Amino acid sequence: MNLISQIAPPGQSLTPAAIENAIAAACAGHDWQNKRVLLIVPDSTRTAPIGPVFKTLHRLISPQCRAVDVMVALGTHPPMTQDAICERLELSPAERAGEFAAPRLLNHEWDNPDALRSLGHIPAADISELSDGLFAMDVPVSINKHLFDYDRLIIIGPVFPHEVVGFSGGNKYLFPGVSGPDILNFFHWLGAVITNPLIIGNKWTPVRKVVDRAAALLPIEKLCFCLVVEGPNFAGLFAGTPEQAWDAASDHSDRLHILYKERPFRTVLSCAPAMYDELWVGGKCMYKLEPVVADGGELIIYAPHIHEISVVHGRLIREIGYHCRDYFLKQWDRFKDHPWGILAHSTHVRGVGTYEDGVEKCRVQVTLATSIPESICHEINLGYRDPASINPADFANREDEGILYVPKAGEMLYRLAEKP
Repeated sequence: MNLISQIAPPGQSLTPAAIENAIAAACAGHDWQNKRVLLIVPDSTRTAPIGPVFKTLHRLISPQCRAVDVMVALGTHPPMTQDAICERLELSPAERAGEFAAPRLLNHEWDNPDALRSLGHIPAADISELSDGLFAMDVPVSINKHLFDYDRLIIIGPVFPHEVVGFSGGNKYLFPGVSGPDILNFFHWLGAVITNPLIIGNKWTPVRKVVDRAAALLPIEKLCFCLVVEGPNFAGLFAGTPEQAWDAASDHSDRLHILYKERPFRTVLSCAPAMYDELWVGGKCMYKLEPVVADGGELIIYAPHIHEISVVHGRLIREIGYHCRDYFLKQWDRFKDHPWGILAHSTHVRGVGTYEDGVEKCRVQVTLATSIPESICHEINLGYRDPASINPADFANREDEGILYVPKAGEMLYRLAEKP
């Protein structure tokens, strides 16, 4: 399969004609006659022009196909309503009732064993090689069984720097997007053991190798559209196999989504956009900024609209709290039976630190300025500020004072510039 790419001029967006030409070229080499096709798309916590790509694809291939359906790659996120999926696909009620009435709109069910099928396992020897010797264990691999109702999968999703895998996109929309919990929990903890600062914005990470290895077990033909956005602009479209498209798109994301700062900041106000409606996803406001917070500095996640730690995982997170990696590793017998994905999330939000002689010392103070009550913030080992006491404008234009204001955090990665 040949890689198809369209890249917009700097500061501009791809035209509808360029989008359609790229999608048509990517589809041209495939036989769609009487095929059942499943489109796998992200939920609403990812910024991307999913609608135009979905609509163009549907119009090009649906006249030949027996079915063109959609599954939301939820990972462990809450399921979406039919109306929310339509909004994700940018379908008006009239379009859904008319031209786009046929597609089934499905949610992944990661925690329902009856919705999953085993693909076997990745042997311990392979895991040892893929993880650079950090782990040596058989890892079971399962995936949503409904994928086997289709002849071809089409993955549509954005690429950004990512705290677990390095850069999102490609096969990550299969694992963890529509996968079972075993592989999901394993590679999230693998990323956490390596730590966010050493993973995020790096390309061929051990986690990416595990994800691609798991995807190789899935015997269904795959076509992937990786999307790169720059603010409001559709900056690049890359199509091919999941590996090809992601390889090219991650290079483009590296150029567009990483901002370099000359010095670290003692205070960072990291403002969560509305699409992060709970701390489970709002934690990205920490992940993308941890590298530029000074030792002993404070990162404030400002999100008055966030009321929940996590609808799905909140109970378990309250049970273990937010801690650095070493807090768990040095008490492994106590925590090893908790879901490893929950442990990974905990360490990513809390950041790098140490645990010696029963004392935890984290490099950065993480403070919530959300609608999560102060008592719960302290219970889960995070700081608290009343969001009503914060005027974001007071933090703006003060970088020379060591204060960084990020009005829409969670997608752009901030790094310290390497000194010559």
